[in-house]
Amino acid sequence: MIKILNYNEVSVDEIFARVVPTVNVEDIVTEIISNVRKNGDKALFEYSEKFDKAVLSSLAVSEEEIEEAFSKVDQKFIEILKKAKENITAFHEKQKRNSFIINETEGVVIGQKVIPIDKVGLYVPGGTAAYPSTVLMDAIPAKIAGCREIVMVTPPRSDGTVNPVILAAAKIAGVDKIFKVGGAQAIAALSYGTESIPAVHKIVGPGNAFVAEAKRQVFGVVSIDMIAGPSEILIVADNTCNPKFIAADLLSQAEHDKMASAVLVTDSLSLAKAVQTELEIQIPMLERAEIARASIDNNGKIIVSDNLGVAIEIANEIAPEHLELCVDNPFDYLDAIRHAGSVFMGKNCPEALGDYFAGPNHTLPTSGTAKFSSPLSVDDFVKKTQYTYYTKEALCKVGADVAYFAQKEGLTAHAKSAVIRLEDNK
Repeated sequence: MIKILNYNEVSVDEIFARVVPTVNVEDIVTEIISNVRKNGDKALFEYSEKFDKAVLSSLAVSEEEIEEAFSKVDQKFIEILKKAKENITAFHEKQKRNSFIINETEGVVIGQKVIPIDKVGLYVPGGTAAYPSTVLMDAIPAKIAGCREIVMVTPPRSDGTVNPVILAAAKIAGVDKIFKVGGAQAIAALSYGTESIPAVHKIVGPGNAFVAEAKRQVFGVVSIDMIAGPSEILIVADNTCNPKFIAADLLSQAEHDKMASAVLVTDSLSLAKAVQTELEIQIPMLERAEIARASIDNNGKIIVSDNLGVAIEIANEIAPEHLELCVDNPFDYLDAIRHAGSVFMGKNCPEALGDYFAGPNHTLPTSGTAKFSSPLSVDDFVKKTQYTYYTKEALCKVGADVAYFAQKEGLTAHAKSAVIRLEDNK
């Protein structure tokens, strides 16, 4: 049963269970990456058989497989995927940045180019659930950014196929290449390349502890979006909320993973008790009841605060992945929110809207990193290059200042590179 605590009885660090894996993930992942770098596809085939129980003849997903999978997905879901794509596209189109040029001083041109990353890799989890939503959330911003090649990896099922809904989403989102490989080995393949899988310049997408550790280890060889931990939800709710809604929203994250954290902060003890009771009613009804039960019992908490102002302060200190403001007039509180991955406003906005349909991205910073990082966006799929142009006359006006600055740093060759041009122009 979920615990009810007074906010004075628990520290912020204890509210979310940011769990450290008990296995030695770092050493295992290091070995996997080394093996893939050395043995390429051979290592990937072996890991697929070992971890996914899949004996593969090819790592690549063929066009025929994609078309066959697409035909197996019911038309209603295809239409929903297309509607979701429209919403996600409309939101992310607004994130596009423009290059700029400044030519305000005679003889001087400076500027910045915004350039799409050429090759990006998308990791789409398999495991205990299929996530076509992740395909859309990762691929659509990359397409909007203008990336030349989008490569997706996802674990195969034991029969060597990929879940049809994953492939349908990839077709709708415009993914260029798909490979049947998951886990740390997939991250290694995208980073270094194998006979079948091309190396990319950036890897995005969530995964388990092994995937997260692999992304950490390959960072620097490639760029990554973030190192995501288990799912988190924090709900700020007042005494007018329906406890059934609050319990359902808590469980929407608890069912992800036994290590997921679901927290309610409320100024109402009566609501706290009603939600506690409602969770016990709803958990047995879930298909993933065992996972949700472990998450709620081990990591779930209900915090009773003196008022909603204190509840907002707690939310800012925790910086949750998902924050629901289940209150009247939620926009009155929005400016007070400084640290959250994504905010869901009001009593009719379950976090599931953000997971699938509304448009904002669902790949979000976890483990308190919302204090300094952002949701996945078009910005993650572009890079910036600066340029500078000076005429001879423009350099002559500032060259002495440049040289003097360089001398103050003790870098005489820097100074000379400016002075030598001034002397030559006399």
